[in-house]
Amino acid sequence: MDIFESVREICEKAKKASVNVRCADGSVRDKFLSEFAFLLLHKKDELISANAKDVEEAEKSGLSRAMLDRLTLTEARLEALSEGVKKLCTLSDPLGGGEVFKRPNGMEIKKIKVPLGVVGVIFEARPNVCADIAALCIKSGNCAVLRGGKECINTNLAIEALAKNALGSAGLPEDSVQVIPFTQREGANALMQMRGYVDVLIPRGGKGLIKSVTESSKVPVIETGAGNCHIYVHSDADTDKALSIIENAKVSRPSVCNAIETVLVSRDIADDFLPRLKDVFDRSFVEIRGCEKTRAIIDCAQAGNEDWETEYNDLICAVGVVDSEEAAIAHINRYSTAHSEAIITESRSAAEMFTSLVDSACVYVNASTRFTDGGEFGFGAEVGISTQKLHARGPMGLSALTTDKYVISGNGQIR
Repeated sequence: MDIFESVREICEKAKKASVNVRCADGSVRDKFLSEFAFLLLHKKDELISANAKDVEEAEKSGLSRAMLDRLTLTEARLEALSEGVKKLCTLSDPLGGGEVFKRPNGMEIKKIKVPLGVVGVIFEARPNVCADIAALCIKSGNCAVLRGGKECINTNLAIEALAKNALGSAGLPEDSVQVIPFTQREGANALMQMRGYVDVLIPRGGKGLIKSVTESSKVPVIETGAGNCHIYVHSDADTDKALSIIENAKVSRPSVCNAIETVLVSRDIADDFLPRLKDVFDRSFVEIRGCEKTRAIIDCAQAGNEDWETEYNDLICAVGVVDSEEAAIAHINRYSTAHSEAIITESRSAAEMFTSLVDSACVYVNASTRFTDGGEFGFGAEVGISTQKLHARGPMGLSALTTDKYVISGNGQIR
């Protein structure tokens, strides 16, 4: 059997299993989550061992420092992963409920929430995505078909084994969560063709992956991920606060999509602020690539046009000096991937203008963009950060994995 036929068989099994998951009681789905969270924690040695094989191979292949960080599972990260899955149990069931209204002819219409069905996800070297999405899909009554990058195949398969164990314990079909074991490009390409078996496809990764999926998929796509994020330091900023927020947003974990890639600074404060920013960045070995106005104030590399549109995922930051808030907003709306942006200011009117005119999924005032995360938003976990405007936007939690269904009750009405 070739790769295409194997992937189709996987998706057929998921489609069949989706009926059982959709109809399962919320307590059954929560039982899976409890068992899965337990296994992620108590089988951590097995997961870390599988992950170590992936990290070793990735190091040999020359994977970048930032991507190695994304790939690596530690005890602390597994504990956080387990806690996130466990937290989903405390959230209300996203299915059912709904608004009920009557028409003049006596018909009753009920709008309820139902699962999307089979959710396919193509992602890169981030094995935590495998566990997060498996948990979110089952909680919301969906099945998951997951195709990760070759860099994390051993970790993904180990997580899949734990998910299947937990599904069996809860009395749910083990085919409800499946990892495509083929790391060749043909595996991802096949998943993109599974219209009729897969209801929605979500790419999680860099710009190249997202572009490939959105242009090639026959399955409906929710676009997520690429994070060319900005912080604008306004002339009325508390500069101590600004430095703290910028350091967190760039340095705490530069490889993730909610880390900033560009800092824009008001011309009115640039002479005093930029040397302090350089000191902060120098301490953490952040390379600055600046515009001409920036380079007239501090010693740094020249920023080219491509720097303003680059998601570095590394300790590199583009820095620009802008003449006005309007100029900052125009720059962000031109180069941003519509993920997360922030303004640092004590001016209410400046904050209101920024939040009104910046066209991104998440817009912050005086806080780090690193909070763009399903867990931090109280969603328990996330499928991804949607940067499009249809169906879902921002961190995609449980509600983003549901759709509407209308149930109409009558008594013989005809039209």
